[in-house]
Amino acid sequence: MARSRTEARIDTPAAFQARFGISNAVREKLETYETLLKKWQKTINLVAPSTLDDIWDRHFADSAQLWPLRPPEAKTWLDLGSGAGFPGLVLAILASETGQTHHTLVESDSRKAAFLREAARQTGMAVDILCMRIENPETHAKVGVADCVTARALAPLSKLVEIAAPYFGPSTLGFFLKGRDATAEVEKAAQDWQFAFELIPSVTEEDGRVVLLKALKPRVSKPKTEG
Repeated sequence: MARSRTEARIDTPAAFQARFGISNAVREKLETYETLLKKWQKTINLVAPSTLDDIWDRHFADSAQLWPLRPPEAKTWLDLGSGAGFPGLVLAILASETGQTHHTLVESDSRKAAFLREAARQTGMAVDILCMRIENPETHAKVGVADCVTARALAPLSKLVEIAAPYFGPSTLGFFLKGRDATAEVEKAAQDWQFAFELIPSVTEEDGRVVLLKALKPRVSKPKTEG
């Protein structure tokens, strides 16, 4: 359910824990993550500086809202253009208590990939971090098809589905965090792609949406007939 203007922000570890029902152990991992992010931010631009004091709401909660939407049978997760780890590393931390999922984060920026490796190490996350370009055939071959594909602030949806398509199988679900233009982005993407979708209100942004997408395949154009 979307948060209204009058609802409290999820801006502290306690508020996050109450909202998402996490254990103390998971909360401690996220607090370690927060500390490390603020330390590395001094030398690497991991997040917008204006959001650095609002990590729990703008980044952790924004990422965590995808976890309750997952199908129970989902085992493999792929995060495209992970950046500072949103949403991919947050989802991996939330999943860590079950030990039943495998998470791969793809980030082509070597400095950000180095941060992700250190964050994974300090939080004890056994995730695969690939410093590779998403669209490269080598990346496609290494990763294969995932049960769930996630991305945040990576590209317009029309471009995003194009680069995500090689990782989609018949039952793959895409979870893409979008802003107020989500509907327009879906309409544009649908010009070249077929897919089923649902727009789910964001829990952190009043105008934000989670685009839940499945059954992705290229739209076959009709052959032109000669007159």
